[in-house]
Amino acid sequence: MALLAEEIPAIGFGTWQAPPGEVAAAVTHALKVGYKLIDAAYCYGNEDEVGQGLKAAFDAGYAKREDVFVMTKLWNTYSGRAALGLDKSLAALGLDYVDLFLVHWPVGMNPAGSDDRFPRLPDGSRDMLWDHDHVATWKQMEGLVKSGKARGVGVCNYSVPYLKQLLDKTDVVPVVNQIENSPALPQQEVVDFCKEKGIHIVAYSPLGSTGGPLMKSDAVTEVAGRKGVSPGTVLLSYHVARGSTVLAKSVTASRIEENLKIVDLDADDMKILDDYSAALVKDGAVQRYVYPPFGVNLGFPDKNTGKSLPNGV
Repeated sequence: MALLAEEIPAIGFGTWQAPPGEVAAAVTHALKVGYKLIDAAYCYGNEDEVGQGLKAAFDAGYAKREDVFVMTKLWNTYSGRAALGLDKSLAALGLDYVDLFLVHWPVGMNPAGSDDRFPRLPDGSRDMLWDHDHVATWKQMEGLVKSGKARGVGVCNYSVPYLKQLLDKTDVVPVVNQIENSPALPQQEVVDFCKEKGIHIVAYSPLGSTGGPLMKSDAVTEVAGRKGVSPGTVLLSYHVARGSTVLAKSVTASRIEENLKIVDLDADDMKILDDYSAALVKDGAVQRYVYPPFGVNLGFPDKNTGKSLPNGV
């Protein structure tokens, strides 16, 4: 059955940078307490642990496979081998299919380089494919839905220029665009464009960086005070109010449970947060924390540097 964006839960459990050896128990606990979306990726190197956590939850009766959305991603070294990338993820996860399979970044890296995930050149820089065409990768992704191994396909880290290039050359619209998103990095141009095109936003790094200024900002603490909740709850609830899905991550049982406690933010709450975002944009002070050193211009207004790729900017 084809996947509809409306089916995607509002809050998901993220597994990026989760400590090795703690991922499986965290995934199991997340499903036990009510999460219905698990986010994974080949490049995280922990899909096997995610799979163990899924199996333990299914075996314990905490959830059924058909009631859980599992989302994983095609890594850059498999940009020309999407079917193989999906098969490797499925094998690690112990699943017959995923609900969403996403292009992790619109770049390619040397599949025969020094490392399966992070190949580097002798000078230490990333071993990129400078003739990579993300549209060609997307054409491979389209066929994976027909195979039954992915209910839907989407993208991650796509800017408006990259989305326009993609949509001009395909009839298969990505189900989602997973992007770094928070009041400190509103990416309103991407959010608005995706809404116009029927692409669902999935937000990662919703709290900014660990110990960063967002959690302590006047806007976030003001809304937290108005609602009587923590700043973290405000920042997760912000995305739900915007109609997006948000990924929360923790391996601590109490925090996993706390992150499910979304509150309704009203128009006044959102205006406080939106005004904070608008001021950062005006001052050129948005805070993007996830931007690997690919050396590619990915088309984001705050990172308008790097080399151009085919069908890029």
